Amino acid sequence: MKKLSLFLLAATLLISCDKEETEQDCAADVVCDASFAMISIQFVDKDNKGIEIKDYSAINQRTKDSVHSASSATINTTPGTFIVVDDANRSKLSTSGDEIKVSGTNPLTNQTKSATIKVAGGKCACHVTKISGADKITFD
Repeated sequence: MKKLSLFLLAATLLISCDKEETEQDCAADVVCDASFAMISIQFVDKDNKGIEIKDYSAINQRTKDSVHSASSATINTTPGTFIVVDDANRSKLSTSGDEIKVSGTNPLTNQTKSATIKVAGGKCACHVTKISGADKITFD
C-alpha cells in the first residue's frame, strides 16, 4: 500500500509538471493596458514606394504554421503593407521570440523576396513585440 501511494504521488507530480506557460504562471503584479499592438512589414520598389504584391505568406519557423493577422482583414493599409502579427496572435508566440518568414511576389516581375522578423508574445505577455528584423522588403 505504501508503494502504491508513493507511485500515485510521483505520477501526480509528473502529470502536473507542464513546461508550457499558463495564465496561473503569470506574475500577479503585471497590469496590461487596453492598447492593441500590431507588427507590420511593407513591400517597396527600388524608389521606396509601396507596391501591391501577390502570394503573401508569413510562416512561423518554430511551428511551421502560417501566421494570419485578424487585423489585416479589417484595416485599410497602404499599398504593400501587411500586418504580420497582432495581439490576437500573442498566445501562439513564444516568450523568447519566434522567427516569422515573410514572403511576397512582385506581380509585374514575378520576383519573390523574403525577410525574417523575430517577434515575441506568450500567454503572460501583454502585447506582441518585435525583437529584430526588417520593416521593409525592397524589390529590385
